[in-house]
Amino acid sequence: MRDIFFITGTDTGVGKTFVACQLLHAAQQCGLRTLGLKPLAAGAEKMDGEWRNEDAVLLQEAATVKLPYASINPFCFELAAAPHLAAKKTGATLSAKTIAQNVRKVLDESEFDYCVIEGAGGWRVPLNDTETMTDVVKLLQIPVILVVGMKLGCINHAVLTVEAIKADGLTLHGWIANDLGHSMPLLAENIATLERLLPAPRICLQST
Repeated sequence: MRDIFFITGTDTGVGKTFVACQLLHAAQQCGLRTLGLKPLAAGAEKMDGEWRNEDAVLLQEAATVKLPYASINPFCFELAAAPHLAAKKTGATLSAKTIAQNVRKVLDESEFDYCVIEGAGGWRVPLNDTETMTDVVKLLQIPVILVVGMKLGCINHAVLTVEAIKADGLTLHGWIANDLGHSMPLLAENIATLERLLPAPRICLQST
């Protein structure tokens, strides 16, 4: 049996990649073959003659199943902007169906036990005029892990994101409180409030 999870966040910059890598390391320690994917990324630099996103590279390095970069991050754009705008700058058009098909192909052709698929930005990041990253997860029908960046306003962002995940008919497997190092006042109390409000268990990592 293979476990596959989609990693989303309450916002961009809340530590999705850090958490995804920690999950991969934890699964590896349990003896599992691990795979990390980031199908869509905006913000890249040229490495070995191709555009590569730093977060996708970290996932590639953290996984035990080694795949070519293009399999891990098939849609990669140089401009660090909302993905639909970064794509438009290059003349490309994104679609949920195409992204999901690419993910399914990699999953079908790879031998693994545990996989995390990291999204881009938050839950409602646009792909085009009518679709968001949410539509990719709907097509894949996989459970979601929410990364909550612990900062002022995160309770509201977390509750709204969970409500959206539920409204989209998807399963929240769990959530992770990621300490961003901002010396958040009443950090423990905020985490306790989230534990009371969010209808899924908190996943505790050694580094969180």
